[in-house]
Amino acid sequence: MHLLPLLLCALLIPPVAQAETPAPDAERRAELETLLYQDCGSCHGMTLRGGLGPALPRDRMNEYDVEALSHLILSGIPGTAMPGWGALIDESDARWIAEHLQTDNPLETVD
Repeated sequence: MHLLPLLLCALLIPPVAQAETPAPDAERRAELETLLYQDCGSCHGMTLRGGLGPALPRDRMNEYDVEALSHLILSGIPGTAMPGWGALIDESDARWIAEHLQTDNPLETVD
């Protein structure tokens, strides 16, 4: 499953001017980290090395814009096993997950 075409399409959509969303507090960040490594990990692997879904190493996540990753997290990928999480998390949560995947992700690269 290739995410590149979908992410490229997301990058072509002009950004909508929006108010800055506040970052989640420490308790919410801990909940989101659990969501990432448990729920997302059920497909992407508990260590993000891949499984049903592709691996999510930091180097790969940094190839994409935070807004594109956030959109993908919220909306999912139609026709694939990747669900949208927009019913469970908001924009600031999705942005935090995207930024976490790019900066604090313990999986730097896939060998």
